[in-house]
Amino acid sequence: MKIIKQIGILFTVCWLSLVIEHFLPFSFSASIIGMILLFGCLLAGVLKIEHIREKSDFLLSNMAFFFIPAGVSIINYFDLLKSNLWQIAVICAVSTFVTFGVTAFSIRLTKRLMERGR
Repeated sequence: MKIIKQIGILFTVCWLSLVIEHFLPFSFSASIIGMILLFGCLLAGVLKIEHIREKSDFLLSNMAFFFIPAGVSIINYFDLLKSNLWQIAVICAVSTFVTFGVTAFSIRLTKRLMERGR
């Protein structure tokens, strides 16, 4: 029964995010809305981490499985990717270095804030 309850909670959050996405006057991803909604419920104390721990751990440990359809569908766009290979490579390289920089800045800021709190 515990597993069904956890799956029900996760599916309810997903469903609510789809409903919210439908009624928004602008385009916004339902998966992002779902993450924000789940985070808000955890912060507010509506949900406790124990309510979803087992199923979320299962989904995280099998995350690579969920990328298979996206990876396979890339084959449909091989010609488009081939014609824009350099642009895609530059974008990937630049975004990787920007991500490294933002992550390093975030870690430094977090460490400073944690030291001030002590």
